[in-house]
Amino acid sequence: MSNLAIFASGTGSNAAKIIEYFREEPNIRVRLVVSNKATAPVLGLAERNGIESMVISRAGFYETETLLQELGARNIDFIVLAGFLWLIPPYLVRAFAGRLVNIHPALLPKYGGKGMYGMNVHRAVKAAGEKETGITIHYVNERYDEGDAIFQARCTIDAGDSPEDIAHKVQVLEHEHFAPVIERLVSSGQQNEPSNH
Repeated sequence: MSNLAIFASGTGSNAAKIIEYFREEPNIRVRLVVSNKATAPVLGLAERNGIESMVISRAGFYETETLLQELGARNIDFIVLAGFLWLIPPYLVRAFAGRLVNIHPALLPKYGGKGMYGMNVHRAVKAAGEKETGITIHYVNERYDEGDAIFQARCTIDAGDSPEDIAHKVQVLEHEHFAPVIERLVSSGQQNEPSNH
């Protein structure tokens, strides 16, 4: 059994799809939802699905390694960032190397970096006159959106598309692909572990 932790800062539409996807999966389960906002709707989503949640403070996240202990106490094997806006500190990147992934609403390396999230990305894509955009699922390192890409999916941008139209097209790709890619990554990791784990 592999235990996932989802880190999210907002509504949790991707978190909802991931929770739904793994509900009937016998070998992978969402064990914990972590948020940096006490008012984030994703916390209610966790509660409705019977999943433990935790709110973290900036000081606790960056100045201590308490979160690492909390994750260890819950046997967390894999971390998924689903709209989590804080930069991941080095201790967490090291501890979960190869087991920490993010989804970005553009085709990295374009339109990544600090401040490039949500509608900021889609407005920038529209302003640049791009003909296509998409999603990038990537490993997380110590810099925003610079970890190695794992998977990309693309969609076309029509001339009349607004940033909101682009956001919708991208979200369709996120919901279609994120959970299956996570499953593939976690399952390949399970095969590499000792059988008595």
